[in-house]
Amino acid sequence: MARGKLRIYLGAAPGVGKTYAMLAEAHRRVERGTDCVVAFVEHHDRPRTEVLLHGLEQVERQQLAYRDTEFSEMDVDAVLARRPAVAMVDELPHTNVPGARNRKRWQDVEELLAAGIDVVSTVNIQHLESLGDVVESITGVRQQETVPDDFVRRADQVELVDMSPHALRRRMAHGNIYKPDKVDAALSNYFRPGNLTALRELALLWLADRVDEYLQEYRSEHRVSKIWGSRERIVVGLTGGPEGRTLIRRAARLAEKGAGGEVLAVYIARSDGLTAASPKELAVQRTLVEDLGGTFHHVVGDDVSAALLDFSRGVNATQIVLGVSRRKSWQYVFGPGVGATVARDSGPDLDVHLVTHDEIGSGRGLAPAARAGIGRGRRAWGWATGIGGPALLTLLLSNAAPHLGLANDMLLFLAVTVAAALLGGLLPALCSAAVGTILLNWFYTPPIHRLTIADPKNILALAIFIGVAVSVASVVDVAARRTHQAARLRAESEVLAFLAGSVLRGETSLEALLDRVRETFAMESVALLERADDTSPWTCAGRVGPEFATGRPEDADVDMPVGDHTALVLHGRVLPAEDRRVLAAFAAQAVVVVDRERLKSEADTARTLAEGNRIRTALLAAVSHDLRTPLAGIKASVSSLRSHDIEWSERDRADLLEAIESGADRLDHLVGNLLDMSRLQTGTVRPLVREVDLDEVVPMALGGVPDESLALVDLDIPETLPMVVADPGLLERSVGNVVENAVKYTPGDVPVLIAGSAHGDRVELRVVDRGPGVPDDAKTRIFAPFQRHGDAPRGAGVGLGLAVARGFAEAMGGTLVAEDTPGGGLTMVLTLRAAGVPAQDVPYVDSELAGDDEDQPRGERGDQGHAQPPHHQAPEDVVPQLVRGARHGEGAAGGER
Repeated sequence: MARGKLRIYLGAAPGVGKTYAMLAEAHRRVERGTDCVVAFVEHHDRPRTEVLLHGLEQVERQQLAYRDTEFSEMDVDAVLARRPAVAMVDELPHTNVPGARNRKRWQDVEELLAAGIDVVSTVNIQHLESLGDVVESITGVRQQETVPDDFVRRADQVELVDMSPHALRRRMAHGNIYKPDKVDAALSNYFRPGNLTALRELALLWLADRVDEYLQEYRSEHRVSKIWGSRERIVVGLTGGPEGRTLIRRAARLAEKGAGGEVLAVYIARSDGLTAASPKELAVQRTLVEDLGGTFHHVVGDDVSAALLDFSRGVNATQIVLGVSRRKSWQYVFGPGVGATVARDSGPDLDVHLVTHDEIGSGRGLAPAARAGIGRGRRAWGWATGIGGPALLTLLLSNAAPHLGLANDMLLFLAVTVAAALLGGLLPALCSAAVGTILLNWFYTPPIHRLTIADPKNILALAIFIGVAVSVASVVDVAARRTHQAARLRAESEVLAFLAGSVLRGETSLEALLDRVRETFAMESVALLERADDTSPWTCAGRVGPEFATGRPEDADVDMPVGDHTALVLHGRVLPAEDRRVLAAFAAQAVVVVDRERLKSEADTARTLAEGNRIRTALLAAVSHDLRTPLAGIKASVSSLRSHDIEWSERDRADLLEAIESGADRLDHLVGNLLDMSRLQTGTVRPLVREVDLDEVVPMALGGVPDESLALVDLDIPETLPMVVADPGLLERSVGNVVENAVKYTPGDVPVLIAGSAHGDRVELRVVDRGPGVPDDAKTRIFAPFQRHGDAPRGAGVGLGLAVARGFAEAMGGTLVAEDTPGGGLTMVLTLRAAGVPAQDVPYVDSELAGDDEDQPRGERGDQGHAQPPHHQAPEDVVPQLVRGARHGEGAAGGER
C-alpha cells in the first residue's frame, strides 16, 4: 500500500489564516471530485472559518471523559473505516486527552498516512520543537504543544501562510481572531509588532532552509552538476595563513550585496596530515567567519584544487574567493598554483575572485622535514651507518670473502642502505647508496681500483642498484614516518578519549585538567586566562605551576585562544604545531569545566535564595495567623480593661489579665521558636557543652507544659544514668519542645512517658506518647520547618518546635529521630554522648537538615523541620542573636557566647 502524501500549511503566527486556507483547498478538491472529509477542524468560533465547514463531510468526533469533563478528539478509527482519499486535520501539534489512541495528533496523522490516506494539516512556526527556546526568548511564552521538526520536514508540501504584522493586528482589532474581551490583552502582549515580525522572519528562514533541501534532493536525483545560482553562496578557500582574515572579510562584503548571501569558509587538509597551516590562525579565522554569520568547514583532499571545486559544486556555490599566491617567483616552476588551477577549471557557472593581500610573494615556507619524528641520536646513528657502513662492509668483504660475486656484494650494500634508512631516514640512506655505488665500482667492478667500468652489464647492474637502493630507502622512510604518525595519533586518541570520558562523567576539576595538560606537554606551568571584553585586563581562572611574570597570553610560550575572551597559556617551551590539535581539545574542555563550575555555583546560589524565599513565605504565613491570634486576644483583653463603659468585677478582671498573660506566653513561645530556627539556619548557635545530669535538666524542661497536662507526664530517669555531654540550655529547650509536642497529641487521660537509658557510650532519652502516630514516610518530614502533621488546629503553633529541637540536638553532637510506639503512638528518641567518652568529629548540621523539596506534601503534625546548613542565610528580619528569657529563663540561649 502506497503511503499517503502530507501537505502542511505553515503559519507565521496565530490568526494568519491557516485553517481558512486548508478548508478552501478542501472545497477546491471536492469540486474536482476528490473524496475529501474533515477529520478534525477547530474553528474557534470564527464566523468566516465556520462558514467554510458548510458543504464538507465531517467525521464524527470521539468523546472522551477526563477529570469529570467531556472532551472531543479526532476519531482515528472512524477516519480509517471511512477511508477517504484526503483528510483535513487541523492543529497538528495538539496533545490528545489521556485515553485517546495516541498521545499527539501528529501521531494520529502518521497512522492515516501509513494507511494510504492523504492528509492536509496546519501548524504555526512557534510550535516547531527546535524553535521552542527562540520563540520563548521573543514572546516570553513557552509553547507546551510542539511537533518534531523532522515530521514537518518530511511533508511532501509545505506552504507558508503569511501576513504582515500590521495587517494581522488589524484583523485582530476587528475581532476576526479573538473575542473582543481578549483583543486588548493580545495586542499588548503576544501580538506586538516586534513579536510578529520576529516570528515572520523565523518562518521565512525555516522555509528557506526547507526549499534548499528540496533543491539539493532534486539536483541529486537528477544528477545536476551545473551550479544553479538560486542564492549567493560564497566559498572562501583558506590555507591557514595570515591572509585568511582579509579573504573572509572580503567574502562577507560580497555576500551582503545580495539578499540571503551565505559565506562558507573551507580549509583543505592533506590526507597524510603533513601541513604547514597554523592551528592558532585557523582557530582565529574560524571564530571570525562564525562571527560574520558564515560557517567553517574542514575537508580532507590530496588535490587541493579539485577538492575545493568539488566542495563548491556540492554546496551549489556561486563564487569562490581565493588569495593571490604567497609563493615566490621561482616556486612557480613546480606548477601554476591553486588559484590559477581553480580559475581554469571552475567553468562559466562559478566565479573565482583572486584577492590581493599583504602576504603576496612572502613565501609559503618549507614543508616539515621528513625526519621530524626522529631524534638526534637516531639521526647520528643513521649518518654513521650511511657513511661508515659501506666502508666497514668493504673492509670486511675484502679480508673475509673477496670472491662472493658482484650480485651478492650489491645485496649486502643494499642491506646497509636499508639499515641507514631505518635509523636516520631518507637522507642517510641516499648517502649510503651513493657511497656504496662508488665502493662497488672501485673494489668489485672490473677494472678494479678504477672508476671506469669495462662491461656494459655492470653499468646496468650498478644503475639498478642505485634505483633499488633509493626506492627501498624511500619506502622504508615513508613506512617509518607512517609508524611514527600512527603512534602519535594513538597517543592523541587516548588523550582525547580521556577528555571525552571526563566530559561525560563530569569528574575533572579545572586544577586536575590543567595539571594533566602540564604533564602531557611537559610544561612548567599552565593557566587559563579570561576577560570580560576586549578592553578588560586578563584574569586567571585557574593555574598549576609557578605564577607567570605577566598575565597576558601573548607573553606565554604557547597561547591557545578559545573564543575572543578566553585563552589557555603554557610556559616552559615552544610547542610543535602538530601538538596544538590536542591542546585545542584541552582548552575547550577547560572552558567547559569553568562554565560547569560557575553554573553549579549559580545553581547553589539560586537554591539558597529559593530556600530563603520559602522560609520567608512560611514565616509570613505564620506571622499572618499564628502570631496575630494571641495578639488579637491580648488586644481585646486590654481594650476591655480600658473601657469605661463596663464595670468589671474582680473575677472578670482576673480572667482578662489571665488571658493577656496566656497570650503573652504563647507569643513568647512562638517568637522563641522563630528566633531559634533563625539562629540554627545562620549558624549562630555556639553550644557550651559540659557534663550534665538528665534528672536535673528534664524537670526544668517541663516548665512550658500546661499545668493541667503536667500531671500526665511520667518521668523515669534512673539515678544511675550516666551524665551526658551537652549544653544545659539547648538541651532544656530541645526536650521541652519534644515534650510539649507529645502532650499536644496525646489523649487527655493517657500519660506521656519520659524515660532515660544508657547504651554503651550513648545515652537515650525517650519521649513516648499514645497519640495518632506518624506514617513511616512522614517520620523525616515532621522535622521540616513550618509544617504540622495530622489534624493539628491552626493556631497550635507555627510548626517549628521539632525543627528547633533537632537543630539543638545536632548542634550538641546528638541526634533526634522518630519511632513508632508499640501499641500506637510516636516515640521521640534523643541520643547524646555519655560523659567520659572521647568526643568525635560531629558536623555542625547533619545533611538531613538541608530543607525539604518544595514539591513535598505538607502535613500538619508536630513541628517538622530541617535547619539549614550554616552557610545558608535566613531573611534579615529573622536573624537576631539575642539571649532567650521569659518562661524558659537563660537556659534557652545557654549555648551562645
